[in-house]
Amino acid sequence: MSKMSKNNITEFYGKIDNSREFDYKFWQQQSPIQIFQAAYEMICDYLLLKENNVNEPRLQRSVESFQKI
Repeated sequence: MSKMSKNNITEFYGKIDNSREFDYKFWQQQSPIQIFQAAYEMICDYLLLKENNVNEPRLQRSVESFQKI
């Protein structure tokens, strides 16, 4: 159970297939804050696995500066 759904447990019984209906219903029931919190947690998990560091996620900086042409 994730942090964002402590009071709401959703279970699915049935054949596992490529249907995403269960996922769509689950995420549509979540508030925008809960969705962003889940996305942030996934970013932190990724950083912990790949870089062994979760101090502060950083945005990729591919643009150095803007100049008027």
